Parts: sequence; C-alpha cells; structure tokens
Amino acid sequence: MEMNANLFVALRANFAEDLDACAIEVADGEAGAGAGQRYSWRDIDRATAMIANLLDSLDLPAGSRVAVQTEKSVEALLLYLAVLRAGYVYLPLNTAYQAAELSYFIDNAEPAVVVCAGRNFGWVSKLAFQAKVPWVFTLDEDRRGTLLDRAVQMSDRHQPAERKADDLAAILYTSGTTGRSKGAMLSHGNLLSNAQVLKHCWGWRADDVLIHALPIFHVHGLFVASHGALLAGAKMLWFNRFDPRAVIARLPDATLFMGVPTLYVRMLEQATLTREACARMRLFISGSAPLLIETFQAWRDRTGHTILERYGMSETVMLTSNPYRAEDGDRLGGTVGFPLPGVGLRVLDDAGEPCPSTGDGEIGHIQVTGPNVFAGYWRMPEKTREEFTADGWFKTGDVGRRDERGYVTIVGRSKDLIISGGYNVYPAEIEGWLNELPGVAESAVVGVPHPDFGEAVIAVVVPRPGAQVEGAAVIAALKDRIANFKVPKRVFVENELPRNAMGKVQKNLLRERHRGLFV
Repeated sequence: MEMNANLFVALRANFAEDLDACAIEVADGEAGAGAGQRYSWRDIDRATAMIANLLDSLDLPAGSRVAVQTEKSVEALLLYLAVLRAGYVYLPLNTAYQAAELSYFIDNAEPAVVVCAGRNFGWVSKLAFQAKVPWVFTLDEDRRGTLLDRAVQMSDRHQPAERKADDLAAILYTSGTTGRSKGAMLSHGNLLSNAQVLKHCWGWRADDVLIHALPIFHVHGLFVASHGALLAGAKMLWFNRFDPRAVIARLPDATLFMGVPTLYVRMLEQATLTREACARMRLFISGSAPLLIETFQAWRDRTGHTILERYGMSETVMLTSNPYRAEDGDRLGGTVGFPLPGVGLRVLDDAGEPCPSTGDGEIGHIQVTGPNVFAGYWRMPEKTREEFTADGWFKTGDVGRRDERGYVTIVGRSKDLIISGGYNVYPAEIEGWLNELPGVAESAVVGVPHPDFGEAVIAVVVPRPGAQVEGAAVIAALKDRIANFKVPKRVFVENELPRNAMGKVQKNLLRERHRGLFV
C-alpha cells in the first residue's frame, strides 16, 4: 500500500516527542488578542482534528476549496492544517482585498466553504451566497466565531485523508499587477519537498524557536515559516501583528527570524536592537522583496549577524538561498544565493540561448524546474501552457544573472523592463545608482509612454529623514555615472513608495500615476 502523501501526515510525524510541550506561544503585548496563550503539540493535533471533522460533516465534494480571509491568529493556522488534514484545498486571501477582488476569487475558485472575519460577515456572505457557496463561517483573532463554535462539538480524533503527492493542497492567487489574478495550484508534494529541502539547507532543529511575525495569506509566512517550524518540531513565538519593539524584546528567547525587508528596516530604527539582544539568534532570513544593500550592511554592523536572502514565488515556493553554513560559501548582499538542491535554474537570452556566467554574468530570463514547481494555473490551461517551455521549465518572469561562482542576482521582473529608444533599461540597475546618492533612502524606477522614445525612464525617490533631495540634482548626478538613455527623464521626490502587504513596491501604481506625463 502506498504511503499517505498528505502534507499534514508528514508534519504531524515530526511533532515534538513530548506532545504536551509548548508548540506555539502568542507573543503579542498585553493588549494583543490571546497574549500569553500557549498551544501544545497535543492541542494542535486535537484542534485540527475537530475542525477537520467539522469540514467532513459538511459532505463536501472531493477537491473542494476552502477560501479564508481572516486576521492572523493561531486558530487561522489550525484551520489551514485542518483543511490539509481533511484533504481539501486551502485558498488564503489577503486581508486587504475588498469586495470586487473577493468577488472575483469566489467566482473563479468556486469554494465550497468561505471563512471570514466576523465584522465582514455581512458583505462577504452576500457575495458568497450570490455565488452559491453553501457554507460561510466566521473566525476572529480572539478565538470567537461560528467555525470554532461548531468545531468544538466535534470529536478530537481524525484519520487524515489519503492523498497522493500530486493532489492539490492549496491555491495561491498571484497579486495580479498585470491582468487578472491567476491561481497557482500547489500540491502536497510541492509543499513537502520544499519544506524538507529548507529543513536541511537552513539547519532547522527541534530546539529552534522561530519568531513568526509574518502574514499567513502568503508563501513566506504560511508555508516557509510555518512548515519549517512544524517539520522540525520547533516552537514558534507567534505575533499576530508585527511590532518592532515587541519582537526585539523576544529575540533573546528565539533562534530564528523570518521577515520582509520592511521589518528589518523598522527594527533597525529601534535603539534596543543590539548585539546582546541577538546573542542567542542563529539565523535571520529575508525575502518577498529585494533587500537594500544598505539594510544588509547596517544589520550586520549593528547585530553581528549576516541576513540570509533567498528567492521564491507563489508558483514555486523557494527556489534559491544564500548559504547557511560558512563552508558552503559567503552570504552575499544583493544576491539570492544558489539554486536549492533539486531545483534547476537557467538564464536565457531573448533568443532562448543560455547567458554566459563569466564575471558577473549576463542578464537574461530566469527559468526553473523541480519538485517544488506548481502544476499550473487554476482553470487557465492556455495561460499555463504559455508559462512553461516545451521542455517543461517554468518561465518565472524574472530577469537576472548568474555569476561565475553560481550566485544568482534578481534584476527585476521582465514586465518591468523599460525599452526606451530601442535600448533595454533594467530598473533595478538604475535604482542601485539612485540609492547610492547622498540623501536618498530608496527609489523606484518605471517606464511611462513617450511619443519619441516609446517609453521614458522616470524615478521616484524617497529622501532620508532630514535630507533635502532635488530631482534636477539627482538627474545631473546620474548623467556623470551612467549612459544617457538610462538616466530618468524626470525624478519625483515623495515621502514613501506604495507597497503591498509583503513590502513589495507596487510599480503598477507608479506607472498609472505618471502615465500621462509625456503624452
């Protein structure tokens, strides 16, 4: 008989030997919902069994989707694990999504169950029932809601559903910055293979303590962080909301932290971030958006720790990582390290030929393959075919290079490429020059329509606190440094860049804001 490839089974097999040991401690301040609440490994087992039994009691068709838009809580994580356990398909939705967006996801995914925050029940349930969703439950971060009210009446024993490795476990909708959002279909095998590779590459141990301060509607927080701790049988210090001071106060109790660059920037603003506070920490990991080299260096100077940057996507989970172990190489700021074991990565030019890796490597299109790569987009067979090559490699849409040592550097998204007067301009290159200028904290470069050049390069820069930055002076400084076709035609000085919940700059908003500048 084949082994059950249900991801929950693999996670459950690695729970701590002492099931009554603390698995998750809610670490938010006194005002936080559930502050100080502790969950043992046995609690996780029992609670996921009860929620799985509730789902089973609904007589859902095989392969049913469970769409979830709730605030972060341990119970929300338990719901995810219960969906896996019962063999259904988990569909996490960003808490920032509004009615029109949610309506699209519900119509597209056709979930059998929707779980939402209690305060949103009125409008979410209306959308759901219009789309003929049979079940809508509520779940709040204070452990209230109809989902738990029903689940608590169920048995705390449950036999996990039998699943094959290629059975669907989750659908993650991409951010949809161009066109309709696409649902990336991830299997139990995709998720487990990646978690096992990361366990080895990042040296996960049972005595690790992870500070979990990320959202759980996204690959980074839901899969990379949660799976890592569960598969290692390691404790989590759980923050429903990121608070830099509160997180720093718990660093002496932890060994691992995962964050997006914004979280590192905000912690660096705190005087309490010291080498002493980080003395017990084993590893800091950053992802989901590019980490400025300035942040990378400032963190190392202040804490003595070198942040490990890695690279992944909704469609693939993690693809590359800087080395954890010193004997495997240095952690190089500005790079995302080497392809993970089992991951194939190639860089091709516009003609489909391999780019040379001599020196710093030539810029090209990144394609990948491996057991972590998704099967395709939900109900979009044509789009799926477009995104895979004839020999089965996934076109990431990212542009980058691989140097002679094998380190991969992401230069940007291919859709962000600016073609100005027939010349290719890579925004990340220009942003690198901008960020080195005196007084500039960060920048974003985009292309907008231009009657002569097709596209014109423009930049938005954010000044450092107290600094005066003039757009004309920035342009003049760049003209001494880079080719004229790369120099922005206009530079706007603004207080901040628009970002999504994971800290990525929303360049589509900048393009839209300035698209009429020259036409």
